[in-house]
Amino acid sequence: MSILKLKSVEECKYDILSLGEVMLRLDPGEGRIRTARNFRAWEGGGEYNVARGLRRCFGQRAAVVTAFAENDIGYLVEDFILQGGVATEYIKWAAYDGLGRTVRNGLNFTERGFGVRGALGVSDRGNTAVSQLRKGDIDWEKIFGVDGVRWFHTGGIFAALSATTPEVVLEAMQVAKKYGTIISYDLNYRPSLWKSIGGQAKAQEVNRELAKYVDVMIGNEEDFTACLGFEVDGVDENLADLEIEAFRRMIDKATETFPNFKVTATTLRGVKTATVNDWGAMSWAAGEFYEAQHRPNLEIMDRVGGGDSFASGLIYGYLAGLGPQAAVEYGAAHGALAMTTAGDTTMARLNEVEKLVGGGSARVDR
Repeated sequence: MSILKLKSVEECKYDILSLGEVMLRLDPGEGRIRTARNFRAWEGGGEYNVARGLRRCFGQRAAVVTAFAENDIGYLVEDFILQGGVATEYIKWAAYDGLGRTVRNGLNFTERGFGVRGALGVSDRGNTAVSQLRKGDIDWEKIFGVDGVRWFHTGGIFAALSATTPEVVLEAMQVAKKYGTIISYDLNYRPSLWKSIGGQAKAQEVNRELAKYVDVMIGNEEDFTACLGFEVDGVDENLADLEIEAFRRMIDKATETFPNFKVTATTLRGVKTATVNDWGAMSWAAGEFYEAQHRPNLEIMDRVGGGDSFASGLIYGYLAGLGPQAAVEYGAAHGALAMTTAGDTTMARLNEVEKLVGGGSARVDR
């Protein structure tokens, strides 16, 4: 019996739909934000990165629900999305007032980090168009009931953007559930986003309500504690047996409270320096735990988006019917590859992921 009951390819227009903010990422390369004279432009956003990864690396039909102020910055981000092969038909455009008093587009300045200097993100996203979305703004009935979607993904970053975004997520989940779409959610706890709207208490209130509709819950031990209120002892910063056992105990608690969870998953990261991490992943599915192969001393160029790429690989495993062990292996391998290149989004191909899953090395391919 399949762990997840997925709709068929034939009855759906899209394999994956993500709901979330897509920002313009400005990257100073090897330098610092505070001294930069040039920036490289990319697009990125926690929920969107998952859909883009599924499209570009895994060949799935992908779309995004988001919103932009209708100006040239919005058009630039839309152009990046189009280059990534993600459908833009569900983007909502908001009238721009010429100054940004009422609506604007989000910017994310991101340093990669190196050695003892950690990565740094400085976001500028107040009053963005997507944060002002409200219940009723998106025609979810058309998306899930007419067009059809196999898998819907969103997360705690979008839910934290304003007082109205949790209502948008809830509305989307309720309609997705009505039409049999699988729902995944990445808790992605960011204290800075929740700070002005009620802090951790609000994060738990919102996420515990949304969790009732989730089939596949993604997050590390900090996320499960901060967003869902599950606390366990024995977690450290290294990929030790202690951390894995702590995750097992936490998932036992979470699935007892939320029996609707069919799959949970987490990355396991031991941070040695900004550019050297131990890397692994673990998943629970229908009562069994599955571990991906451990990759010690993984060399990293840009860690931003590694977790999102893990999520897209994991989701692909289920969309392709490969089973829970393969799903967590594909997720861990894709996340590892994504962190070897700059930017939030993947530059990997499926054959590279499969090579790494199969134990392939970094020898030159000729």
